[in-house]
Amino acid sequence: MTDTLLRRIFAEYRGVIVPLLALLLLNIIAYATLVYPLSQRVANVAERNQTAAQALTAARADYAQAAGLVSGKSRASTELTTFYTKVLPADLPAARRLTHLRLAQLARDAGVQLGHETLEPDERRKDSSLARLRGTMELVGSYAAIRRFVHQLEVAPEFVVIDNVQLSEEAQGDNLKVQVELSTYYRVAAS
Repeated sequence: MTDTLLRRIFAEYRGVIVPLLALLLLNIIAYATLVYPLSQRVANVAERNQTAAQALTAARADYAQAAGLVSGKSRASTELTTFYTKVLPADLPAARRLTHLRLAQLARDAGVQLGHETLEPDERRKDSSLARLRGTMELVGSYAAIRRFVHQLEVAPEFVVIDNVQLSEEAQGDNLKVQVELSTYYRVAAS
């Protein structure tokens, strides 16, 4: 009965059903040949745009890093030039004056007695424009005075490095005897 009912409906509405089926078939063909390929291209374009946006972000980050490196290198070069010209002594006599006179003044200001002092230039490395002046100083004073001297030396604008501090067993009353090894660097003319 259902089969006959469907045949009867088809027979009565054949003029409407056949064109609708033809349009449905044309829609399927149009979708398969036009719409679906275009949608795939649009999806590919969107994916490429996303990839390009990620590449652009990475390129901008690389550029920012490179610009930071260039400015950092420039700043370091400027600071190094300042260090060489304004902080380091210009030559051996200037380094000797710096260590001898300035250290004696710091010792006096800290209330420390300055004992035996030696200053000797190290052998210069051939690949360097700097040479090292090493020295040892004997200091006698209270713990607080020696500590004050070391602190003043560390915060002084002159470039002096404390290599070693050695407490001697020979105490003089309440005072300590300390041997301080220090060094400074100075510029040398290129050979």
